[in-house]
Amino acid sequence: MFLGTYAPRLDEKGRIIMPAKFADDLADGVVLTRGQERCIYVFAQAEFERMHDTLRQAPLASREARSFLRVFLSGAHAETPDKQRRVTIPPTLRSYAGLDRELTVVGVGSRLEIWDTNAWQEYLASQEDAFADVAGEVIPGLF
Repeated sequence: MFLGTYAPRLDEKGRIIMPAKFADDLADGVVLTRGQERCIYVFAQAEFERMHDTLRQAPLASREARSFLRVFLSGAHAETPDKQRRVTIPPTLRSYAGLDRELTVVGVGSRLEIWDTNAWQEYLASQEDAFADVAGEVIPGLF
């Protein structure tokens, strides 16, 4: 399970060092793709394959399903971290997420998210007030 917040930097070659805590979980490969709110989702290869099996069940007749699959899968990039735990973020994904040198990596359970640090701080500030109010509606029975 991916949890926590980390602050790596993007190097001049577009690489990020993934948090050491997750080295074992990501060693067999990762898939990076477009995430909602202009971040990059990072899935362990096995988790991405499980998700893809679920996505394949979306009805082809659904315009929304087709659109989601196109955007989500067309941005997908598979890679294996090197010995220093570095992963290259393709230019198209860096552009999509507006990544600069300062990054924030957030653990969100089954995936990691890579954010430009300023974008993450703005997003978090905009969500903090609604955090307590939404919990009961979004996840019934949690609290």
